[in-house]
Amino acid sequence: MHMWSLYFPALVSGLMLTLSFPDVYMYGLGFIALAPLIFSLETLTARQGFVAGFAAGFVHFSTLIYWIVPTLCTFGGLHPVLSVSALILLCLYLSVYPALFAFGLKKLAPPPVLMPPAAAAIWIGLEWVRTYLFTGFPWGILGYSQAENRWIVQIADMTGVMGISFLLVLCSAVAAQTWRYLVTRRRSGHSAALIPVAVSAGYTCLLLAGAYGYSMYRLADVQKKMARASVTRLAIIQGNIRQDMKWDMAFRLATIEKYGTLSLEAAQFQPDLIIWPETALPFYYGHNTALSNQVDPYIRQAGTHFLIGTPAVDTAHDPVRYFNRVVMLDHLALPRGVYDKTHLVPFGEYVPFQDLLFFIEKLTAEAGNFSRGDPAFTPLTFKNHHTGVLICFEILFPDISRAFVQNRADLLTTVTNDAWFGHTSAASQHFAIAVLRAVENRRSVARAANTGISGFIDPTGRVRQSTPVFTDAVILQTLPAMTSLSVYTRFGDLFTLICVIAIIPGFMVKTCQYMKRRYQP
Repeated sequence: MHMWSLYFPALVSGLMLTLSFPDVYMYGLGFIALAPLIFSLETLTARQGFVAGFAAGFVHFSTLIYWIVPTLCTFGGLHPVLSVSALILLCLYLSVYPALFAFGLKKLAPPPVLMPPAAAAIWIGLEWVRTYLFTGFPWGILGYSQAENRWIVQIADMTGVMGISFLLVLCSAVAAQTWRYLVTRRRSGHSAALIPVAVSAGYTCLLLAGAYGYSMYRLADVQKKMARASVTRLAIIQGNIRQDMKWDMAFRLATIEKYGTLSLEAAQFQPDLIIWPETALPFYYGHNTALSNQVDPYIRQAGTHFLIGTPAVDTAHDPVRYFNRVVMLDHLALPRGVYDKTHLVPFGEYVPFQDLLFFIEKLTAEAGNFSRGDPAFTPLTFKNHHTGVLICFEILFPDISRAFVQNRADLLTTVTNDAWFGHTSAASQHFAIAVLRAVENRRSVARAANTGISGFIDPTGRVRQSTPVFTDAVILQTLPAMTSLSVYTRFGDLFTLICVIAIIPGFMVKTCQYMKRRYQP
């Protein structure tokens, strides 16, 4: 019972974190989700704080990315025990970050008036590390929980998604301080700690008011720029091809016919570009001549540009290389540019350390072991527009979107195959990430998904249109193509870097004090 009372607040925090994300989307909880964990730290040792943070992280990630189990069971062919084991291993790794957050905050022990920004700085510093360390797994970054909160996400064009996480942790820390003050006052009857709590609450309210005011200003400003910007009409084809049929030889012609027929339906509305999802073609387009010749007549009949996802093979090298590719085709079905995915998914598109892990196969074995594309991030051109293309997992990494926009992309397109996720919340979580990419770079985003969710997002982060999952769909939208560069596009995660640099002296002082106590005569 004593252990349960020590770590119960951490478990509550972990659950509240998950509830703030899709599909539940109680995003208001994101402002207080970490309060129970932070509140409990005052009575814990640093070691106990690490355990509490780890417990919060494990509850959060195991309930957020539970969809890994059915994905591995259904499409990876793994035994349920092995699938659950894979989820547990990944959650154990991800839980280290909130554990380090709690441990670091306990060790730093900042003055009460500085505790909230210190906590927020530690948190986003660890989120930034998680985004890029070991190829990166930034799924579940706290700021993504606010994708539907248009009055907060607008600050992302300056700070990126990490700035939203900063505000959320700041609010949680102030809530924990206030809670601690009320509990202490009730028990002891004095209010000596009121001043630091009031100061913390005061500057937090000012920051929230500033974020709200900035959002109101930027929404109006961006909407004016959208009205003046050139526009383009895009169509998305959601073929809804079942994953267990996708690579079946018997269904390849049926897949081509389905995408072709839906594209001709969209062509009646004269779009500038028709977009097919990731690996919409279950063969090597351009290499498999017979099947490619079945696709081209649909494109010529539609009479517009097509952006098509397909696996690709390069036989000029030894060994042969395979790519996860999108091809831009003109109205004559002539290729005008390609983009090969650069940020591959470990065990999904390639097996790391394959010499050692020879007994493991990746999920997309039918398409070959993919190689990394050229990281030049050159946008693909259609009509008078340039679109940066992010394939599936790449939408999670802000630096890829930034690179495309810096290279003159006036639109962003993300193509994916979320059929792996089935009827879980993963598709909604994946879609929410695209909203932040739109706001960060002030670009319209078109998202084409094999089984959904497909949709269009404008530069303010508003979802103009979206599809249900596991349905055939053709959607069209006229979107603004903006060309100005946001602060975040220009400078990236400068805000996060400043926060990390700001707390380093505090840790240095604490380390010196510890060393002095440990080694003094």
